[in-house]
Amino acid sequence: MLIRRCWIAVALLLVCELAVADEIRVAVASNFATTSEAIAQRFEETSGHQVTLVFGSTGKHYAQIRNGAPFEAFLAADERHPEMLESDGSAVPGSRFTYAIGRLVLWSPEAGYVDAEGLVLEGSDFRHLAIANPKLAPYGRAAQEVLRSRGLWEGLQRRLVRGENISQAFQFVKSGNAELGFVALSQVTSPERQPETGSRWPVPEGLHTPIRQQAVLLEDSAATRAFGEFVRSEEARSIIRSFGYRTP
Repeated sequence: MLIRRCWIAVALLLVCELAVADEIRVAVASNFATTSEAIAQRFEETSGHQVTLVFGSTGKHYAQIRNGAPFEAFLAADERHPEMLESDGSAVPGSRFTYAIGRLVLWSPEAGYVDAEGLVLEGSDFRHLAIANPKLAPYGRAAQEVLRSRGLWEGLQRRLVRGENISQAFQFVKSGNAELGFVALSQVTSPERQPETGSRWPVPEGLHTPIRQQAVLLEDSAATRAFGEFVRSEEARSIIRSFGYRTP
């Protein structure tokens, strides 16, 4: 009888855990893909909730959310799109916060190709320069601002290769389809893999609008609230910094 009661208690405990656990779908800016995987894994381990991450450009995710895509949270690469979702009532009121501040770098897989001041942009040695689409991706807008500040935007139009998002821009450079490109620092610096070799110019943040990456909840539930709280936690902030971001 005692053994039977123990099995009943264990079964009830499992049922309770299953009832509490939930699955959430999170739209994630492509630059934050690897970082969000590390955060989600730790969140799942500590909370019991399951997280499905969907990567893409911030602009494209925004359009999907406005059209009813079934996401419960949004980790954007800027502050403008989460703010618009909050303003039009598509987000949980008061749930918006900055989770990371991104860094832009000019990178080439070839050692010595990119100089310490980015003067390579003013030369004629390269055929293609990769950037994310400024209309869809905040890192692309930042790259556009840098080129405009250098007076190079118009002159480089024929040599620009635009990726839908920063991940595609990175692949253009890594595959050799572009000799160099503006990518996220997190893409060439990672605690989980060997850092990308080559040469880089960390773009001074004063040359572009700060890349304040904000999160917002799209559904108010125990799982989404727990996820938002975890992303704001010092444990998650430490993970974010280890991937080359600053945290507020």
